[in-house]
Amino acid sequence: MSATRLLVLGVVRGYGRAHGYLIGSELLAWGADRWANVKWGSIYHALRQLTKAGSLIEDNLATRTEYEITAHGEQEFQRLLRNAIRQPEHRPDMLGAGLALLPALSRQDAISLLGQRLAALESERDDAGVQLRKSRGPEHIGELYTLWEQSAQSGADWTRGLRSRLEAGKYVMAGEPGSPGEPGSWPATD
Repeated sequence: MSATRLLVLGVVRGYGRAHGYLIGSELLAWGADRWANVKWGSIYHALRQLTKAGSLIEDNLATRTEYEITAHGEQEFQRLLRNAIRQPEHRPDMLGAGLALLPALSRQDAISLLGQRLAALESERDDAGVQLRKSRGPEHIGELYTLWEQSAQSGADWTRGLRSRLEAGKYVMAGEPGSPGEPGSWPATD
């Protein structure tokens, strides 16, 4: 649920104020149902849980409920976003959510977090190589370590590339003119 929580917080934050249907429509337009397994039910569940936790406040209007992010919600959003960029995971949903909301970070923060991700991936790659050489199990088990080694190397190559693109000025990031990463900076749709 962390990817869904991050995405829901990010959309509410981006619009400044949003209702469930707007959040769901936005996330489905991004394809989050495919890469983060976001479903309508998980969106509304996240809204209830985030409200209960004090990350969102709700305003019950006559026709719908609208949500706004709280100071606590901003802290939770930043924590989830930074972890999504910094920490490699075998499932792609958190990284996908982090990338979808990447402009909410300053350029320097994103570059620094990607540096931490790169170091972790290189360590995973090296550890998998060591395990491959030390493996005493059935011969075909080596394929598992080879997969981990190559996956970590591929992740490191991609991370290095994104970091270089950011260093070269690609994408508008938080604190820069026209950034879509500032709270309430997304255009209203209703």
